[in-house]
Amino acid sequence: MIKLAIVSPCYNEEEVLEQSAARLTSLFDELVGKEKISADSFVLFVNDGSKDRTWNIIKKLHKENPYVKGMNLARNVGHQSAIMAGMMTAKDWSDAVVTIDADLQDDLNAIEEMIDAYTAGYDVVYGVKVSRQADPLLKRLSATAFYKLQRRMGVESIYNHADFRFLSRRVLEQLSHYQERNLYLRGIIPLLGFPSTTVDDVIRERTAGSSKYTLRKMLGLALDGITSFSVKPIYGIVYLGIIFVFISILIGFYVLYSLIAGTAEHGWASLMLSVWFVGGVVLMSIGAVGLYIGKIYKEVKHRPLYNVEEVLCDEDKQSH
Repeated sequence: MIKLAIVSPCYNEEEVLEQSAARLTSLFDELVGKEKISADSFVLFVNDGSKDRTWNIIKKLHKENPYVKGMNLARNVGHQSAIMAGMMTAKDWSDAVVTIDADLQDDLNAIEEMIDAYTAGYDVVYGVKVSRQADPLLKRLSATAFYKLQRRMGVESIYNHADFRFLSRRVLEQLSHYQERNLYLRGIIPLLGFPSTTVDDVIRERTAGSSKYTLRKMLGLALDGITSFSVKPIYGIVYLGIIFVFISILIGFYVLYSLIAGTAEHGWASLMLSVWFVGGVVLMSIGAVGLYIGKIYKEVKHRPLYNVEEVLCDEDKQSH
């Protein structure tokens, strides 16, 4: 039997948290009964700077439920950093960690399959979405485009996998050496190279509340994933520059021909169109390069990913 920690980041989840805790408690009881996990396994709810009653509910659950531990971050640091904070805390108290969002839209039944895969010798088990019917249409379309774009950009990631995964303790120890500020776990974990496999993850509808992953956040995550693991956008700018040089040469030949043939006309519209078009491409190119420079700027500061304000944990269960 393994001591399992389930790490669940929470941001304004007061409407769903108690239901989620009840479902996870039922899961733990079932897995303990099957002797898949030890009785001192736990769920660690990570409060990512919520503005509602999320932290108060976590404290209440900790007092009432022996499976529940809590972690309160001093401010909102974002989904990926909140997961990292929870994993780095839980790794010293457990044999393995499963990360799952607090809304529990992911398939809880897949966790037992993950444990079985670990017993079979896999250190990393990814939950791969086999159906997104429970997600809104816009989210389904944007997610599909996101994964395809990552693949085209050369980012090594698992298709249709979000952040529902199982990691053994030795994987977590290696992950702790990655000190990136521009954190994109979906790209980092495949780079670790440990034996891995996948299980099916059937998404269910939220029982309450609404998704906190807005379109703006999804676009930000996509940019982080691409610019943190691929330099293809930079090469794209170089190729775009070569194309424009080639086009300018063709235009030069056309202008010379027009002058010789006497058909050249002075045109304000064509001139302004060219200036605006080329100016837009230049600004776009500078912006792409600026993204990379901005990431370098963040990395060299070596600021901590998160600051922990409070941890709720029974002292007699902290040792491992």
